[in-house]
Amino acid sequence: MFYINSQHAAQQHLSNSQHAARGDRARNNVIFKSSQLRSSRLGSTSTDLKYDEVCDVLVLGSSVAGRSVASLLAAQGISVILSDQALDRKFVPNYGVWKNEWEAVCQKFEAMGVQLSGGAVGNAVDREWQVTDCYFGGSFGIPTEKRLRLDRPYCRVDKNALRETLTTNRYKNLYANHFSRAVGVNIYEPAGSLVHDGTGSTIQLMTKENEKLTIRSKLILDCTGHETKLVLRETRDPYVSPGFQIAYGILVDVEQDNPDALDIGPYAKDAMTLFDYRTDHFDESEKATQDKVASAPTFMYVMPLKDNQVFFEETSLVARPAVSFQECKDRCERRLEHLGIKVTKIYEEEFCYIPMGGALPTKDQRILALGGSASMVHPSTGYHLCRCLMGAADLASAVVDELRNGAGNPDRAAAAAYHSLWTPENIRQRNFAVFGGEFLMKQNVEGLRGFFDGFFRLPMLMWAGFLAGWPGLPDNEYHDAWLARMWYGVLFLSKLPLSVAADMVANIVGFTVLENLSLMQSVTPFLGQPDSYEYKVNTDIVGDVAAKVEARKMIMESKVEEVVPVAFDQTTTIAALGPALTLQSTKTTSVENESVTSSAFE
Repeated sequence: MFYINSQHAAQQHLSNSQHAARGDRARNNVIFKSSQLRSSRLGSTSTDLKYDEVCDVLVLGSSVAGRSVASLLAAQGISVILSDQALDRKFVPNYGVWKNEWEAVCQKFEAMGVQLSGGAVGNAVDREWQVTDCYFGGSFGIPTEKRLRLDRPYCRVDKNALRETLTTNRYKNLYANHFSRAVGVNIYEPAGSLVHDGTGSTIQLMTKENEKLTIRSKLILDCTGHETKLVLRETRDPYVSPGFQIAYGILVDVEQDNPDALDIGPYAKDAMTLFDYRTDHFDESEKATQDKVASAPTFMYVMPLKDNQVFFEETSLVARPAVSFQECKDRCERRLEHLGIKVTKIYEEEFCYIPMGGALPTKDQRILALGGSASMVHPSTGYHLCRCLMGAADLASAVVDELRNGAGNPDRAAAAAYHSLWTPENIRQRNFAVFGGEFLMKQNVEGLRGFFDGFFRLPMLMWAGFLAGWPGLPDNEYHDAWLARMWYGVLFLSKLPLSVAADMVANIVGFTVLENLSLMQSVTPFLGQPDSYEYKVNTDIVGDVAAKVEARKMIMESKVEEVVPVAFDQTTTIAALGPALTLQSTKTTSVENESVTSSAFE
């Protein structure tokens, strides 16, 4: 997942160069002793090893995911390093959130010692609308100009205030990137660049000046985005490839003859426009263009900010392959021209690329993941921010608990972190949304108009719960169990135009027969739960200890003496059963003056 703001690109290079020149990356080259670790139990027992930095948790990537989890962990007294060559990079996206979801996130963070503050409205919000508008006209007898108004408040997050809130001296900043790549579960190249052991991990990072740093950490958390190089994904069933949300956005001033006007074109200033799927700005005589627009739909997303300043974004909701950025830009300009909206100044251009759906992280890997790296983007809608922040709080709680109360096992800590995000029930809920994304990718513009018109005619708690789709967010209880999802699906079908409903039923059958059973598992109790991320002890290396003890005892009591291949001391401790269990050997035989007995049960 990435966002690019063209205004910031040149400034960013200069900022990073100046920062490096100031020497802010100065570090202490230390000889690390195990006694220097913090008091948590996942400490390294290595001594006399040379590390540039030592911490409890190393967070890779300084996006919202990275800074949020670093802040939450540090607020709980965990030693954290946040590492990214582009630490000075600003947050680019214009984040839009439902008000009650953002309030839930703020409450969760405050309870964990992190206050989301700032912004003109407060709670890191700079604009709030009490209503949200949609336009789905042009199909199924819906007039083109008809507006569907949702009585649900929407907010624009102040990205600068959010970044400032999540930037704290409680954690340490490091201007360096990793250069490792996972080639198997817990196996990386180049050799030696990332190594795990029984008490933690050692990773090499690279500064912009090509200086290698060696970092020792108990846990490593990847927040570098969906196309991470460290976190492997499970590509066995159930699996479908990700789709892609593409958007071109502009923050602009628009020409207005009357500053007191209540609208900008057809868009009300006191409302946030979530969807405008109309295509009347394309001439019917342009058949080739009409066909292209119909088969690869995009919609306009509008945030009126203050006075005559507006953020417009032309968005392809989800497609595979992705719609081009140039196509989105051309459609944005064409739509604004048709609506009589004249842009007088462009402050920012935003290029938004969001992978949606795809596989979850592979189990039993040591590298933790959050955000896009953990496949947390909503597979049907692209909503991510509130899900990511709520997940960051849950993951941080799991990590803190393991560091403070765990048994010194980083594999168990990693499993607990993944389980905090992806419980079997949450995976089932995600699978339901994955099917939704697959269905949406197959719809033309007429199908999407009918789909969303029916969607927003459901009871608000039901559609709001689907859009949230994450434990702890408001109304998720309407989707977090198989029966709730089944009831939602049945009711939704009844709200859809007949042709769209029939197509959905056909897609349900086709997906189940041709792809996998994940959808049926998500809406019925008959197919069990997906595999859990919870830690499971592998006892294969121990085997059946009771059987081995019994056999050894019987061998010792046997009157038959056999020459066996390995020496056996008269007093033998079975480590697997603990130091309390000791067997006395009473029978030995000699081979070339060596005392030996059976090793088959050791």
